[in-house]
Amino acid sequence: MAEKKIILAKSAGFCFGVKKAVDRVYEESSKDSVYTYGPIIHNEEVVKDLEARKVYVVDGADDQRLDEASTVIIRSHGVSRNVYEELEKRGVDIVDATCPFVLKIHRIVEEESKAGKQIVIIGDEKHPEVEGIVGWVSGKAYVINSPEQAQTLNLDPNKPLVIVSQTTFNLNKFQVLVEIIDKKGYNSIIRNTICNATEERQTEAREIARDADAMIVIGGRSSSNTRKLYEICKNECENTFLIQTVSDLDLKSLGTAECIGITAGASTPNKIIEEVYTNVRDFCTDVRGIN
Repeated sequence: MAEKKIILAKSAGFCFGVKKAVDRVYEESSKDSVYTYGPIIHNEEVVKDLEARKVYVVDGADDQRLDEASTVIIRSHGVSRNVYEELEKRGVDIVDATCPFVLKIHRIVEEESKAGKQIVIIGDEKHPEVEGIVGWVSGKAYVINSPEQAQTLNLDPNKPLVIVSQTTFNLNKFQVLVEIIDKKGYNSIIRNTICNATEERQTEAREIARDADAMIVIGGRSSSNTRKLYEICKNECENTFLIQTVSDLDLKSLGTAECIGITAGASTPNKIIEEVYTNVRDFCTDVRGIN
């Protein structure tokens, strides 16, 4: 029997912004009264570990646990201008761990909207990163994530518009939506704000999935970038499995696969990736031994 091939994506795991935020939380965890504004990342295992270290999640500046002795860490997704100002009013110590690529989008939409330009954000309207971006726009922001929404977008033809993207949005889908808007004849300025790490991760996942008989995508259930990786891989490889930890993986489902690909979202710790890879490798070794 031919030896099974396992391909682990080089880009799998924490991106720069997530690693920066997570490292900062662990640095601050030795203090008393430390909180993160929303889960620091969309990974339940990391959130549980931080809770064990008495770092808790708050979902609003009005949380009764907060006082002037509290430290609040803003996660990599960032927050709106109003949230930031409300935290300042509470007198808490603010540690801003917003991803630099997200901060760049905040500055773009703030400056361009103040200059009178219309702002279109391509992304998931309910994602915390997009909610934060909307909160830096002066006036109305238009959020779209589908061809149907792009087709029905109705803007003032006499005002220029600036198009930005959620950092983890699917690059191919972004290009499709931009093309639809462009055909409407608006005076558009396109700012592709999808971060390089996202582009690289999606491109690598697509290439691996094309060659794989089975594809494993590791990440949190509520992670937007992980879901997008899953969609990309599923489009190339029918036998694509989305798991959060190794306990979610049915190894028997990989039995007939000769080439197995593994990738992971930007909020997946290396420890979890290594556990999945080791279990898949050991399973493939056992299968070869049986045959």
